[in-house]
Amino acid sequence: MRKGEQTRAAILDAALDLASRDGLEGLTIGLLAERMQMSKSGVFAHFGSREDLQVEVVREYHRRFEDEVFFPSLREPRGLPRLRSMISRWIEKRIQEVTTGCIYISGAVEYDDRPDNPVREQLVSSVTMWRAALTRAISQAIDEGHLRADTDAQLMLFELYSFTLGLHHDARFLHLPDAVRLTWAALEKLIVSYQSGEGASR
Repeated sequence: MRKGEQTRAAILDAALDLASRDGLEGLTIGLLAERMQMSKSGVFAHFGSREDLQVEVVREYHRRFEDEVFFPSLREPRGLPRLRSMISRWIEKRIQEVTTGCIYISGAVEYDDRPDNPVREQLVSSVTMWRAALTRAISQAIDEGHLRADTDAQLMLFELYSFTLGLHHDARFLHLPDAVRLTWAALEKLIVSYQSGEGASR
C-alpha cells in the first residue's frame, strides 16, 4: 500500500478499536486524532466527516467478521457441518467480544430509533447479510437431510440470535461466570432438537 493508504488503514484500525470499546457514537475525530497523534484535519483528510468514518468502521468490522467467521466455514461440507462451523465461529467471536465489545450489538442500541441514518443503514445491511447467510446454511442442512424436513429456518435463526444476545448480556453486563458454558449447552441442545436421524449420526 502507498503511504496514504497505510495511514488510512491505521486510522480505521484505531477507529474500530475505539468504537468497539465506546460505541460508534463514542467515536470522535478528536479522540481518534489524539490516539493517532495526528491533527483533526489530518484525520478529516482521509474521512470526509465523522459519519463517513462511522460508516466505514461498520464496513471494516463486517469485512473482518466475514474473514473470521463466514469464509472459513465455507470450507466445511454443505449442510450441518458448515452450519455448525458458522455457529461455532460466531460464538467464539462473541466470547472474544465480551471484553472488547461488539459493534453490531452496541450499534443496534445506538441506532435502533434513527431512521434514514447512513450508519444505521450500513449496520442493518451488514447484519442482514449475515442473517441471510445463516438462513441459507440452515436451509441447506434441511435439503441435505441433516435437519428435520419440518425445521422452520426463521425460527431457528431467531433462537440462534437469542442465544448470542443472551451470552453478551450475561457475560458482558452481568459478568456471570457460567454464561459461556450455558450458551454452548443451549446451542447444542437446540441443534440436536432439529437434527434428523442422518444429522444425528453425523
